[in-house]
Amino acid sequence: MKNKLTRRASLLALLILAGCSSHKQEEKVANPQTVEARIARLLPPGTQDRAGWSRDIYIAFNTQHIPPQTGNLCAAIAVAGQESNFNADAPVPGLGKIAWKEIDRRASALHIPAFVVHTALLIKSPDGRSYSERLDKVRSEKELSAVFDDFIDMVPLGQKLFGSLNPVHTGGPMQVSIAFAEAHAEGYPWPVDKTVRREVFTRHGGMYFGIMHLLGYPADYSEPLYRFADYNAGWYASRNAAFQSAVNRLTGMKLALDGDLILYGSDRAGATEKAVRTLAGRLDMSNAAIHDALEQGEEAAFSDSKLYQRVFALADKLGHGKVPREMLPGIRLESPKITRNLTTAWFAQRVNSRYQQCLKRA
Repeated sequence: MKNKLTRRASLLALLILAGCSSHKQEEKVANPQTVEARIARLLPPGTQDRAGWSRDIYIAFNTQHIPPQTGNLCAAIAVAGQESNFNADAPVPGLGKIAWKEIDRRASALHIPAFVVHTALLIKSPDGRSYSERLDKVRSEKELSAVFDDFIDMVPLGQKLFGSLNPVHTGGPMQVSIAFAEAHAEGYPWPVDKTVRREVFTRHGGMYFGIMHLLGYPADYSEPLYRFADYNAGWYASRNAAFQSAVNRLTGMKLALDGDLILYGSDRAGATEKAVRTLAGRLDMSNAAIHDALEQGEEAAFSDSKLYQRVFALADKLGHGKVPREMLPGIRLESPKITRNLTTAWFAQRVNSRYQQCLKRA
């Protein structure tokens, strides 16, 4: 992610999840055992090794100084339940076929004949089996990531096909982004097994970085639903989608409500930036000032920017009342593992359902 909020800033500014008013009178916990016992009671029925999960969740909260309120604990539990059903190494049906398809796609893009790649994969890997055999039998993303790591390190063609970019982008019990984990590894409380990528596929590492991605930034949402959407779409996506909706209202344009305010990694102006530029006169802002403000789209500070405040002031006036400051992003989920037409809104609502179940267990 582009934003690099320091751990200290995000912790000092962290807001307790909205929607937890019934738990505001919780007693302050006196020791780790008390917190872990509470977490164990909140875990879904049937969770194996409840003590182990509770300990890892407690350490993640404690290290990051996130208040172990019931609402915060239930938010993390709800995401982990949705993403893995509390299986740190969950099997993915048909993962071998997905892997072969990705290999063939990359080979084709590089104009490498498929038979050359498939022949290279017949080479024996460090565990004695060929890479081809391991791919055929791979069951989980942890196993698949290890296969690609070995292939990239040991086979010259692996470097050409994948470079240093292992194509497994998310992992662990909360399916957190590996790039996010690598960018936020400072202060990680466990010894690192060679790489942060490998840590993501452990129970403790996956929960640590997943909890940071979910709760490690301040967001003044009216309910946790929008934070759950952000977990899927990126920090502040729900706030930014509402901003895009306000721009739509003012310009009559039809922006995608995806939460992306600029084209990250490009000097070109994206659709949202172009639309906002048409309001430059009404906003009394230059194109450069607009771009600088939009660059804060993955930070809390964007809500305090002149651009944000003026766009919503105009939209409120046009709408004869306050327009929404939060909105579920309209994003269709894209992944080789997804075979149905799913969206960020679907994800957020499913997690929210698990969250409400967790609160009842409290």
